[in-house]
Amino acid sequence: MGPQDQTYVCRCEEVTREDILAAIADGATTVTGIKKRTHAGMGLCQGRTCRRIITQMLGGVRPAAEIYPPTTRPPVRTAKISEFINEEDD
Repeated sequence: MGPQDQTYVCRCEEVTREDILAAIADGATTVTGIKKRTHAGMGLCQGRTCRRIITQMLGGVRPAAEIYPPTTRPPVRTAKISEFINEEDD
């Protein structure tokens, strides 16, 4: 383990290269598998920053043609109509 292993791959969730390598050693062979084990790609950017790096790291485990991108789920929360309507606008 060197200083390179302490480099953040996912800055949003503070997941290091070492964390990703440990997930791969634990049996993760897909981007979704890495995401489930480390939460990489679940931060504010939703993996736009780290997904490519994780895919490259998985290249040593399986062929690039077999690495599919994970499904994306943007953060959603319910909102009341009253949050959109200003009562002073009557």
